[in-house]
Amino acid sequence: KLKPGECCPVGAHWVAYAGAGFRNAAAAAQLLAGKGIHCLISWGCAAGLAPDMKPGDLLLASQIDNGIRQFDTDSRFSASLRLSLPVNMTVHTGKLYSCDRLIGSSQEKQRLHQQTQAMGLDMESAAIADFAFRANLPFMAVRSIADPASQTLPTAVIQALNNQGRVELIKLLRYLFWHPFEVKALIQLGRHFHAAQKTLKLAARGLSSQACFRPEPAN
Repeated sequence: KLKPGECCPVGAHWVAYAGAGFRNAAAAAQLLAGKGIHCLISWGCAAGLAPDMKPGDLLLASQIDNGIRQFDTDSRFSASLRLSLPVNMTVHTGKLYSCDRLIGSSQEKQRLHQQTQAMGLDMESAAIADFAFRANLPFMAVRSIADPASQTLPTAVIQALNNQGRVELIKLLRYLFWHPFEVKALIQLGRHFHAAQKTLKLAARGLSSQACFRPEPAN
């Protein structure tokens, strides 16, 4: 099992476990570049910003917005993957907002959507997109929605997160001991993440069929 900052080959691909945040994502991209990769994919879960983004929906980002600049993804790469996905999978194409801090408030997620028109939110894709742009590598972002715009993350999760974006069980249990009313919200969030992970597993099967795909380098 990979730990943050590690990478390994999986079939025809290299996979790096970045952890949360711009710095970790940039380090993972640098690590992968040393393996002679020909493209980069930002892969994982995201928060929904648009009201129609439901847990388990897949977002193939057409553009990454970090609030300062925008990065276009490789449309041929994304279109090729989309053709290999199950026909019953709900797939969206649109802007992904990438911010180097955790945004858990439903109110703030909805405000971001109104300001940016982004459909989803993550904490890594902008850093990977920036590295890909500077390295002249094609780039794609594949994100499955976990928490929708209507859901505020439980405070227990926010309190228990470490610098790698992982929930520390001891911190979580300690917080829940004093705030047991959050258990229901945590169960709901767990179901949403399960739906997101299920979608990513199906998408990974489609990605494995792209082993011979060679997108054109970015100009």
